[in-house]
Amino acid sequence: MRESVERELKLVPGEGFRLPELGTPLPARAFVSTYHDTPDLRLARHGVTFRHRLEKGTGLWQLKLPRGAARIELEKAGPPARPPSELVDLLAAHLRGTKLVRVARLRTRRQVMQAEGAEVVDDAVAVLDGQRVTARFRELEVELLDGDEETLRRLEQALRDAGAEPGHVKPKLYRVLDLTYPPEDAQLPDGALPADVLGAALGEQYHRLLAHDPGTRLGTDPEDLHQMRVATRRARAFLRAARPLLDQEWSEPLREELGWLGSALGDARDLDVLLEHVRGEVAELEDDREQLASLVSALEEEHERARAAVVEALDDDRYFALLDRLEHAEPKVASDDDSLGELWWKELKRTRKAFDKLGTKSSDEELHAARIKVKRARYAAELAAQELGKPGERFLSAAKKLQDVLGEHQDAAVAQKRIVAWAEAAPGRAEAAERMLEREGARREAAREDWPDAWKALAKRGREGKP
Repeated sequence: MRESVERELKLVPGEGFRLPELGTPLPARAFVSTYHDTPDLRLARHGVTFRHRLEKGTGLWQLKLPRGAARIELEKAGPPARPPSELVDLLAAHLRGTKLVRVARLRTRRQVMQAEGAEVVDDAVAVLDGQRVTARFRELEVELLDGDEETLRRLEQALRDAGAEPGHVKPKLYRVLDLTYPPEDAQLPDGALPADVLGAALGEQYHRLLAHDPGTRLGTDPEDLHQMRVATRRARAFLRAARPLLDQEWSEPLREELGWLGSALGDARDLDVLLEHVRGEVAELEDDREQLASLVSALEEEHERARAAVVEALDDDRYFALLDRLEHAEPKVASDDDSLGELWWKELKRTRKAFDKLGTKSSDEELHAARIKVKRARYAAELAAQELGKPGERFLSAAKKLQDVLGEHQDAAVAQKRIVAWAEAAPGRAEAAERMLEREGARREAAREDWPDAWKALAKRGREGKP
């Protein structure tokens, strides 16, 4: 299965536009693309496209998944009758047992020119219903191969000088089906009720879970697992922050299931962080690199087992049931005594009490517990963002900085424990381990020196945002 990251821009050819000579022309191409989706277009509505392309008798399945501003494209050769299981399996969270159907069929005649590490493409597209053409359109595309963003903008300007028109051009399928791209989040009106705010917040985290589920299954970018875990934690924290307002019979089972998913994702994510750090440290300790290679290998083996456990959890019916609940979440409110802003303020007061007990000699466990308090206050502020306004934004920025400092301390403490365990497992490792431990100790001490100032900044921002 081939994987690539798609970075492109699209333009509209103006009347009389002709593709200028920007580089080396390639042979013209013609192909038919058949798009597959659920009957309610669930894939397209989440920014995913899945199609079979037939060109010169050769079939190719292509799956495009959103990744930030770009898209990741996966390809697998195969006939049109049976989508490859390797690609369909990545869509399990989207499909949840729903069958794929054909939703559009397009014939494209393509002119291509290679220029400056990019391909400039001129597509003439016919929309097909059987053999009948129901619509036609034309679009220009510049896709980076090995060029940079400056190349992209330079070629865009050359096409505009030749008569191309700027403007947001949707991917072909979205144009044919008249869908918005990228999919838009629903906007809450000012003064929305807490239940509506919470419902929208849970919906956003549901969409983020779906967005990063395929990448987490694929396992080529650790950021997907990270973002999936963050979405899980956020949703759970939002329910916790709003707990005084909610019907516990509705909210607590959902919190419990989110806690299960967060735990299922946690070990693999923690090992992602630890492995990245340890690899960097080993690379700098050149004299000990050969001996420390066994530490990296041990962590990699553990990481593989943790990743397998993640994929197993994502194939569990319990996970799909959780997605169903989040998709249709309608919070049940039992009380309206407090606003979301007031709930945030109460959370911050609990955080302040925790930090009042801390000092320079506080244990690793106490600092870790304080970091959890900060995280809860941060997510409560996110939920109350509409009420808190600009002071809330400043609070969130300060909370993230303190979280990062305390997170660095926790990561160093965890790394130290793992290095000690590795050193004790076999003789002859003590000297190399000692140098690693010295570096982790310095990282811990730096965080211990930094957190009091970061807390003072957060406490100040909290006072400014008091409801």
